Amino acid sequence: MATSASLPYNRGMTQLDLLLPFAMPPAEMARDLLRELNMPSLALLMARASRTAHQASDGFSRALPHEYWLASQFGLPANDSDTSPAVAASGMRTFNLPLEGGNWFVLQPAHLHITRDHLVLTDHRQLQLTESDARALFAIVLPLFEEVGKTLFYGDAQTWFMRADDWNTLQTSTPDAACGHNIDIWMPKGAHERDWRRLQNEIQMHWHGNAINDQREARGLKAINSVWLWGGTPVALEPAQTKFEEIFTFSPIKESFAALVGKQIPVTSIAEIINSQTQRGLLIQDELTEAGLAGDWSEWLMRFQAMEALLFAPLLDAIRNGQLQKLHITISHNTAYSTFAVGASSLRKFWAKPSLARLAS
Repeated sequence: MATSASLPYNRGMTQLDLLLPFAMPPAEMARDLLRELNMPSLALLMARASRTAHQASDGFSRALPHEYWLASQFGLPANDSDTSPAVAASGMRTFNLPLEGGNWFVLQPAHLHITRDHLVLTDHRQLQLTESDARALFAIVLPLFEEVGKTLFYGDAQTWFMRADDWNTLQTSTPDAACGHNIDIWMPKGAHERDWRRLQNEIQMHWHGNAINDQREARGLKAINSVWLWGGTPVALEPAQTKFEEIFTFSPIKESFAALVGKQIPVTSIAEIINSQTQRGLLIQDELTEAGLAGDWSEWLMRFQAMEALLFAPLLDAIRNGQLQKLHITISHNTAYSTFAVGASSLRKFWAKPSLARLAS
């Protein structure tokens, strides 16, 4: 694969899908936020694109809209909004872990913030959990899983996997859907929810007051005081099938749903993607999620503005020059997503004046 933006483009790429979680601003703030952005290339692309898909939810689904979109693109069961998409087996394949049959869940170390009358799940991107600390915490609780007949595998610091064949009906939520909220309605529900809560409580007690957490708090970091269960998948499920030949990212995605759907190829420019000889690729740009979940709109504006030069100007040039035939842009916020398609013929709609307004539609 080409590694320099200065290399010539190949003969062309058929289609690139760009996923931009949280690129849709909240309706009540959209006008003010969009006015602060100076993104002429994106404005032209959005004004002349055709919207090909739109889906909204009530805000209480157990996964975010872009997570359901990703699941659908990779053939992962995600038809039931009462549970998170079945991503555990796909994640285990991504980490090259052995699949031994049965039903597997994703298990993530977590921090629960205690308020006056409820618990709130903290965004896992804020935890800064190192491999050494994570492996030590894993070793502390591994015997608890063995005692109750559950297998526990380590993927990386933020991603573990648990086998629980008899818990296959548990309804779970992705951490991004639940974070920032009272966890009561987002906790696993079903016939074995009490068994899970009992195990969760044991884990919390073993980590409470542990030297690892004491050292983290001394460094100004949040204690790892709980775990989050989601993504239950029967391993009998076939490997994910997708139309994408490759998944690209500018920043390695290690702490979200997107990290589990398949292996990512890190790139530094749009030219690298075009030069990859891939005919149909997916580019996941997850830089807005943390700010969007936190409601940090100053940070959101700064990160979004940086994408004009990094993404949209070169993508517009690639379409104009015939190096990219079709671009699909999927944008979302916490209750909806929309997909827009644009190609060379779309750019000839001279009557459609550049505007970012469709980001809020």
